[in-house]
Amino acid sequence: VQLQASGGGLVQTGDYLRLSCAVSGRTISNYAIGWFRQAPGKEREFVAVINWSGSMTYYGDAVKGRFTISRDNENMVYLQMNSLKPEDTAVYYCALALSRAGVTNFQYNYWGQGTQVTVSS
Repeated sequence: VQLQASGGGLVQTGDYLRLSCAVSGRTISNYAIGWFRQAPGKEREFVAVINWSGSMTYYGDAVKGRFTISRDNENMVYLQMNSLKPEDTAVYYCALALSRAGVTNFQYNYWGQGTQVTVSS
Protein backbone atom coordinates (compact mmCIF):
# COMPACT_ATOMS: atom_id res chain seq x y z
CA VAL A 1 0.00 0.00 0.00
CA GLN A 2 1.24 3.46 -0.88
CA LEU A 3 -0.19 6.83 0.05
CA GLN A 4 0.83 10.03 -1.66
CA ALA A 5 -0.13 13.33 -0.08
CA SER A 6 -0.04 16.50 -2.16
CA GLY A 7 -1.45 20.01 -2.34
CA GLY A 8 0.55 21.76 0.33
CA GLY A 9 2.05 25.18 -0.11
CA LEU A 10 2.67 28.64 1.28
CA VAL A 11 -0.44 30.71 1.94
CA GLN A 12 -1.49 33.67 4.05
CA THR A 13 -3.70 33.75 7.10
CA GLY A 14 -7.33 33.29 6.11
CA ASP A 15 -6.53 31.53 2.85
CA TYR A 16 -7.50 27.98 1.92
CA LEU A 17 -5.85 24.87 0.57
CA ARG A 18 -7.06 21.46 -0.48
CA LEU A 19 -4.82 18.51 0.26
CA SER A 20 -5.14 15.27 -1.66
CA CYS A 21 -4.19 11.75 -0.69
CA ALA A 22 -3.86 9.18 -3.44
CA VAL A 23 -3.90 5.57 -2.28
CA SER A 24 -2.62 2.67 -4.34
CA GLY A 25 -2.26 -1.01 -3.61
CA ARG A 26 -5.61 -1.42 -1.88
CA THR A 27 -9.13 -0.35 -2.61
CA ILE A 28 -9.78 2.22 0.08
CA SER A 29 -13.50 1.62 0.12
CA ASN A 30 -12.99 -0.86 2.97
CA TYR A 31 -10.77 1.29 5.17
CA ALA A 32 -10.71 4.48 7.15
CA ILE A 33 -8.31 7.23 6.13
CA GLY A 34 -6.96 9.83 8.50
CA TRP A 35 -4.99 13.05 8.29
CA PHE A 36 -2.36 14.01 10.84
CA ARG A 37 0.06 16.90 11.03
CA GLN A 38 3.38 17.56 12.68
CA ALA A 39 4.89 20.95 13.33
CA PRO A 40 8.61 21.38 14.06
CA GLY A 41 9.44 20.33 17.59
CA LYS A 42 5.95 19.02 18.25
CA GLU A 43 4.34 15.61 18.33
CA ARG A 44 2.22 14.37 15.48
CA GLU A 45 -1.34 15.64 15.90
CA PHE A 46 -4.61 14.12 14.76
CA VAL A 47 -6.49 16.27 12.25
CA ALA A 48 -9.38 14.29 10.79
CA VAL A 49 -10.60 10.82 9.87
CA ILE A 50 -13.22 9.48 7.49
CA ASN A 51 -14.69 5.99 7.64
CA TRP A 52 -14.77 3.43 4.86
CA SER A 53 -18.06 4.58 3.38
CA GLY A 54 -17.57 8.30 3.87
CA SER A 55 -20.64 8.45 6.09
CA MET A 56 -18.75 9.32 9.26
CA THR A 57 -16.09 11.92 9.93
CA TYR A 58 -14.35 13.16 13.02
CA TYR A 59 -12.08 16.17 13.56
CA GLY A 60 -9.52 17.36 16.00
CA ASP A 61 -10.60 20.31 18.12
CA ALA A 62 -8.03 22.61 16.53
CA VAL A 63 -9.54 22.27 13.05
CA LYS A 64 -13.20 21.60 13.75
CA GLY A 65 -15.41 23.90 11.71
CA ARG A 66 -12.58 24.93 9.37
CA PHE A 67 -11.40 21.68 7.78
CA THR A 68 -13.46 19.11 5.88
CA ILE A 69 -12.39 15.57 5.02
CA SER A 70 -13.97 13.76 2.08
CA ARG A 71 -13.36 10.84 -0.21
CA ASP A 72 -14.33 9.81 -3.71
CA ASN A 73 -14.65 6.51 -5.54
CA GLU A 74 -11.23 6.74 -7.12
CA ASN A 75 -9.03 5.95 -4.13
CA MET A 76 -8.66 9.62 -3.29
CA VAL A 77 -9.17 11.38 0.01
CA TYR A 78 -9.21 15.14 0.41
CA LEU A 79 -8.73 17.65 3.19
CA GLN A 80 -10.28 21.02 2.50
CA MET A 81 -8.66 23.56 4.79
CA ASN A 82 -10.34 26.94 5.13
CA SER A 83 -9.58 29.98 7.27
CA LEU A 84 -6.00 28.88 7.69
CA LYS A 85 -4.00 30.16 10.64
CA PRO A 86 -0.25 30.31 11.30
CA GLU A 87 -0.68 27.55 13.87
CA ASP A 88 -1.84 25.25 11.05
CA THR A 89 1.72 25.30 9.71
CA ALA A 90 2.97 21.71 9.67
CA VAL A 91 3.73 18.72 7.52
CA TYR A 92 0.44 16.97 6.80
CA TYR A 93 0.28 13.19 6.49
CA CYS A 94 -2.47 10.88 5.33
CA ALA A 95 -2.71 7.39 6.73
CA LEU A 96 -4.75 4.22 6.26
CA ALA A 97 -6.14 2.05 9.04
CA LEU A 98 -6.68 -1.64 8.36
CA SER A 99 -8.97 -2.06 11.34
CA ARG A 100 -10.55 0.32 13.82
CA ALA A 101 -9.37 3.89 13.14
CA GLY A 102 -9.14 6.66 15.65
CA VAL A 103 -7.14 9.65 16.74
CA THR A 104 -3.83 8.02 17.63
CA ASN A 105 -0.86 7.18 15.41
CA PHE A 106 -0.69 3.50 16.27
CA GLN A 107 -4.17 2.85 14.89
CA TYR A 108 -2.90 3.47 11.36
CA ASN A 109 -0.89 0.96 9.39
CA TYR A 110 0.27 2.86 6.30
CA TRP A 111 1.48 6.43 5.97
CA GLY A 112 2.20 8.81 3.15
CA GLN A 113 5.31 10.94 2.94
CA GLY A 114 3.70 14.22 3.97
CA THR A 115 3.12 17.58 2.34
CA GLN A 116 4.23 20.90 3.82
CA VAL A 117 1.66 23.56 4.64
CA THR A 118 2.96 26.96 5.68
CA VAL A 119 0.64 29.76 6.72
CA SER A 120 2.18 33.19 7.03
CA SER A 121 0.77 35.86 9.32
